[in-house]
Amino acid sequence: MDTAPPAHTSPDPIALSWFREGAMTAWPICFGYIPIGLALGVLASQAGIPAWAVTMMSALVFAGSAQFICVAMLAAGASTGSIIFTTFAVNLRHFLMSSSLAVHLSGVRRLFLNFFAYGITDESFAVNMTRFRAGNWGRWQAITVNQLANLAWVVSTTCGALLGQFIPVGAFGTDYALTAMFLALLIFQLHDIIFIFTGLASLCIAVLWYLFIPGDSYIIGASISAATIGYFLKRYREKRR
Repeated sequence: MDTAPPAHTSPDPIALSWFREGAMTAWPICFGYIPIGLALGVLASQAGIPAWAVTMMSALVFAGSAQFICVAMLAAGASTGSIIFTTFAVNLRHFLMSSSLAVHLSGVRRLFLNFFAYGITDESFAVNMTRFRAGNWGRWQAITVNQLANLAWVVSTTCGALLGQFIPVGAFGTDYALTAMFLALLIFQLHDIIFIFTGLASLCIAVLWYLFIPGDSYIIGASISAATIGYFLKRYREKRR
């Protein structure tokens, strides 16, 4: 007796739809991560960090600014405790970003939330928050953005680490990559007089702290002090209105 050939199941159009939407939204972030990730990988390789460790760092940490700081502090011979505390302080903003996005993910299982929170960065947070507020954006599109950005970051940092052994120290401006990245992040934040004043306060406090207080605590001290000043200035302005 002839039997009919097994029917070929087509991909779920709904799944393809949300993946396509997430991918179309994520690709600018992914392309932006490639040069920064390559620079980080090169710097890490030149600091003596093996490629497998760079891959593990990107996969487990997935925080560009913290990874740049970690690599710089390792190259400078900083202690393990100071590296852990500094990167923790730098990444404290992720608590706030996760809390803001959690409002749009009510009723979602904890396992999904944990996996989603792992993939949050400044860029993916900004994109997903904008889309959630505009409507017609769900958790699957949002997590697609997070994880495609994560994949681009891990691949680019690994490639940079593998290529780093062939690139001389300081070539192509790689030794300036960390400073350039933070200057770019700072400039995009200076959209209000309070932010400008906070940046100037951080600069002054960091210089004075470095000159008069021994040790390497001036970065953390200046960041926390300036952020506190900026917070109270913002509260004061809101009360005056």
